[in-house]
Amino acid sequence: MMRWGLAILILAPPPSAGAEVADRAAYLADVSTLLKKTWPQNRTVHVVCHGHSVPAGYFYGLNDRRLGLEKARAAWTAMIAKAKAAGARVILLTPTGDTSAKLDDPGDPINRHAEQIRGLAAEHRVGLADNLAAFKRYVSGGGRLEDLKSQINHPNRKGHDLVAEALLAWFPR
Repeated sequence: MMRWGLAILILAPPPSAGAEVADRAAYLADVSTLLKKTWPQNRTVHVVCHGHSVPAGYFYGLNDRRLGLEKARAAWTAMIAKAKAAGARVILLTPTGDTSAKLDDPGDPINRHAEQIRGLAAEHRVGLADNLAAFKRYVSGGGRLEDLKSQINHPNRKGHDLVAEALLAWFPR
């Protein structure tokens, strides 16, 4: 019996020329089909969310900023490799924003970590839910980052809705 998994990691160098993340239309197509089956043709599908407080439902991938880029990259690379070796489909998520961050400064740690995560997604050909880009689009469209936060670094319902949209885009309908 084949085992299915979806590892959703929260939080990598710019992608090399021509490198792309996994194909959004095909990456989880078989998982989506499986999720639509009803009993008795269905079976359990495990969804694993790895991270800190945000995936636990507390309104963090932001914690990796304290590790620094090099240590975070090593940890993420190891997790991606182990998940893929186990047959899991991996979707990496960029941070959700932090009201203390300078979102318009490419040198800000949150932007550097997000760029590293985008690069890891391309390097390993896995999925990418670019939450930071979604939060930036919201702000550039006239919204305030504070509209998406319940605390300095925890999303509120509106912020979580943006994350959910970015993840659901990977599941073909």
